Amino acid sequence: MITQITHFTTILYVKDQEVSCNFYQKIFRKSPDLNVPGMTEFDLFDNCKLGLMPNNGIAKILADKTLHPDCGDGIPRCELYLYVHDIQTEFENAIESGAILISPIILRNWGDRVCYFSDPDGHIIAFAERVQ
Repeated sequence: MITQITHFTTILYVKDQEVSCNFYQKIFRKSPDLNVPGMTEFDLFDNCKLGLMPNNGIAKILADKTLHPDCGDGIPRCELYLYVHDIQTEFENAIESGAILISPIILRNWGDRVCYFSDPDGHIIAFAERVQ
């Protein structure tokens, strides 16, 4: 185990920071903890954040070393797999928040009940409950 890691932040590259910020505010039912031009962050729980960075912002950092993130718009580039206490509530909130339904709540062969959605940039969000 790497003991030097003290905090975990996942950063999604997004086409429109404001659109994505509004979407995730609805999904998480909370305001961002940081929202400045170029970065939005949501503190999800101790030592874990979700960041939103515009494609053009990260493209400046990456320079010409990789493809521009706009080349991947709408393509699922990651999955947020979120364990929740009440999957039905999260399913309904995701629908009301404008998430695109990929798969309804289904018992999966790995033992979780899971539903899948897509955010405005094509990133996948899964809400899961462990089945005991």
